Amino acid sequence: MLKEFKDFAMKGNLVDIAVGFVMGAAFKQVVTSFTGGIVSPLIGLLFDTDFKSLKWIVKEGVADAAGKVSGEVAVLYGDFLTNVIDFIIVAFVMFLIVKGVNATKKKEEPKPEAPKGPSQEDLLAEIRDLLANKK
Repeated sequence: MLKEFKDFAMKGNLVDIAVGFVMGAAFKQVVTSFTGGIVSPLIGLLFDTDFKSLKWIVKEGVADAAGKVSGEVAVLYGDFLTNVIDFIIVAFVMFLIVKGVNATKKKEEPKPEAPKGPSQEDLLAEIRDLLANKK
């Protein structure tokens, strides 16, 4: 059973998927920092607000003596929009990677056409008939 597991774990496709998963997670961090550190502030500059802090307050909360608000109900659409931007960037880069990989793959050469003339069965039948006539 251990040998079977080792064979399964060391298959090329599984290792490729694992490497892709780890690289994808690392790339997600890069995109998140790009969006949070560059894109969101620029969009926030346009709207004169912190983009991630945009929210629609459905129910006001109560502030305590320390200034902490509790009981607030809000729709955090700024955070949602930031995540949508992250997704679009990741999806676009993955599209470019897949497109590049597909461009480097060898094109399948068309199969050669079957030779014209009698089929193999016809030739064998002819040989059989010739041999039968020699007797």
